[in-house]
Amino acid sequence: MSIQILLWTTVVLFAIAAAGGLIMAGIRISSESNPPAWLAMLHGLLAAAGLTLLLFAAFTVGISSTGVWALVLLIIAALGGVFLNLGYQEKRNLLPKPLMYVHALIAVVGFILLIIAAIG
Repeated sequence: MSIQILLWTTVVLFAIAAAGGLIMAGIRISSESNPPAWLAMLHGLLAAAGLTLLLFAAFTVGISSTGVWALVLLIIAALGGVFLNLGYQEKRNLLPKPLMYVHALIAVVGFILLIIAAIG
């Protein structure tokens, strides 16, 4: 399997996860409630699948330095997502908007770097 196929598949998985993230952010910003747990789990599952595939590509085929930076940022975003889920969503506490924004910002920068790596 070529590196391009791996990277573009990863981009697609993260794009779908990002769409779910935008929906969840919209729910949280527009109301005083958390998004549904099933949506948070689907978002995390898709992001984890993308992250796993990106790790596979990094350790087997090798990725560019831009791809490595994308990987690092997406791992940090994933850890932030786990923290938001277990620290707030699971306990039925409202997700803090500032932490949600930081999680999203890190994920978006990582996603942009991933796209750059896939193009290059």
